[in-house]
This record gives sequence, structure tokens and C-alpha cells, in this order.
Amino acid sequence: MKEVNPMTYCYVCPHRCGVDRPENMNDLDGKMFGSCGCGMQPIVARAGLHMWEEPVISGTRGSGTVFFSGCNLHCVFCQNYNISHNQIGKEITVARLKEIYQELIAQGAHNINLVTPTHFTEAIIQSLDEPLPVPVVYNTSGFEVWTTLQRLKGKVNIYMPDLKYSDDIAALKYSNAYDYFRITTEAIKEMYKQVGDYEIDDDGIMQKGVLIRHLIMPGMMDNTKGVIDWLAQNFKPGQVLFSLMRQYVPMGNAAAYPEINRKVMDEEYAELEAYLLASTIEDGFVQEDAACASEEFTPIFDGSGV
Repeated sequence: MKEVNPMTYCYVCPHRCGVDRPENMNDLDGKMFGSCGCGMQPIVARAGLHMWEEPVISGTRGSGTVFFSGCNLHCVFCQNYNISHNQIGKEITVARLKEIYQELIAQGAHNINLVTPTHFTEAIIQSLDEPLPVPVVYNTSGFEVWTTLQRLKGKVNIYMPDLKYSDDIAALKYSNAYDYFRITTEAIKEMYKQVGDYEIDDDGIMQKGVLIRHLIMPGMMDNTKGVIDWLAQNFKPGQVLFSLMRQYVPMGNAAAYPEINRKVMDEEYAELEAYLLASTIEDGFVQEDAACASEEFTPIFDGSGV
């Protein structure tokens, strides 16, 4: 595996670890260092058509998702905890990553959806050296730095960031992310600057733009209202899409935090949906069905498609 050169002093994400990431996991010699704990070669846990994204992403044929292992955040409640915290997956070359894109496109994927990609940006940039015939979706926690996003300019058509927190104390407690709100909102502004207003084709499939996601957390009403307020203050109708998600399930290490070790209650969701509808935000999606908060909607990370 010689396609990705080692990166000395890695500053690819806001943690700015400054570690010398080796080329592959074998070179780690059993040690885990840096925020992501990964080498430079991409580790993929699953690749396949995914039907459970927003309708403008999944469409009728599915989104061509590539689930990368590891993460630059450490959310205690992560819905994909096994791969984000435990690096479960297969280490592949850039050449194989490009093949996966083409296989997904041949299956009818509306787009190539790169899930949790930040720590493998170097490999992803190399894999996108030639334009694809479908949009590229950068599906991220939102915890990004301007310099990394700048390197993706012209290669990514759709940015799909989370905006998890307006409450920095919660961000530090549950995701080990300092100064999360400022960093992520600045990153979202850069994403919008690159791709502009969202565009949806005649078949209802998003072709470019920014789709911002927010997962409602139990008992954290003000956190969600703060996210809605920021979006309403910074974007006008027609500029970005917003997805208010109700699918929180206490997974990962959530049991160690009793205050979030439950699902969102109906009255909590109703209050936040009403708050959203009373705002100036017009474009996006809500999840009214409580059934979406189920582990059944979490993909099985069995290495399929890799």
C-alpha cells in the first residue's frame, strides 16, 4: 500500500494532534495515537446502496455510501460506535476506493456518499482526481478546519454536515470537542461559500449544496433551539437544507450518562418541531415518526462491498 504518503504533523481536523500518522495500521505497531487513531490508508467498514438518508439523497435507487472507520469526534452515544471508536473495517488502497465508487455507480447510486471522511481526506482527494458522473457527498460531523475544506473545493458537490451542538459544554462532555459551535458554524459557512445554494433536479435528487443535520438529544431542548436560531439568522430560504432528526437511540457508551440514556420523548419533539416551524427556516426535513428511533436503521458493518 504505497499510494498515500505518511503525513507528518497531522492538522487535518480541529484537534490538531500534530502526530506523524503512519501509512497504514500495521505501522502503528499496536499503538493508538492521535484523535482518530488511524494511519493514512482508508479503513472502510461497509459500502453499498443506502435508502435511509434524506429523500433528496437516497431517492429511489439509494445513496452510494462508503462508511469509513474511525472518527475525529468521540461521541459517547454514537450510532455507529463499533466503527467510529473501534476502527472495525478493512484497510484499502486508494485504487480500491476508486473501484468501489464505480461499483456503486454501476448499481444505480444517485451519488457517492462519503460517511465520516475527515481523517482520510488525503486518500479521498486522491480518489477524486477525476470527476465522477454523480454528485459527491461529504457526510461529516461538521467538526472541520478551513484548510481541509479548501482542499476539497471542486471535488465535493454536496456537503452534509452535522450541527450537533450550540452548547459547547455538552459538546466537550459528550463528544470531546472543544469550541465546537464556533468551529462547526465557521466550517458550514465555508461549505456554503464553495457550493452555493442547493439544487434539486427534476427527479427530486440533490445535485449540489449544503444539507445541515441536527440530531435531537434527550433533555437538551435549548441546545436544539440554539442550532435553529443560528441557522435562521445566517441563511435565507433557498440557500441550505435543514434536517431535524428524531432518530436518537442510546447506543455506544450512553449508559454511563443517565441524562441521555433514553429516547427523545414525544412532548420534547413536539415542542422543537413547533419551534422550527415558527422560525424562518423553510427548506428541509423533519422526522415525525418515533419509529425511526430504532437500531434497525443502523447499517450492519460486515465489510460488505469493500
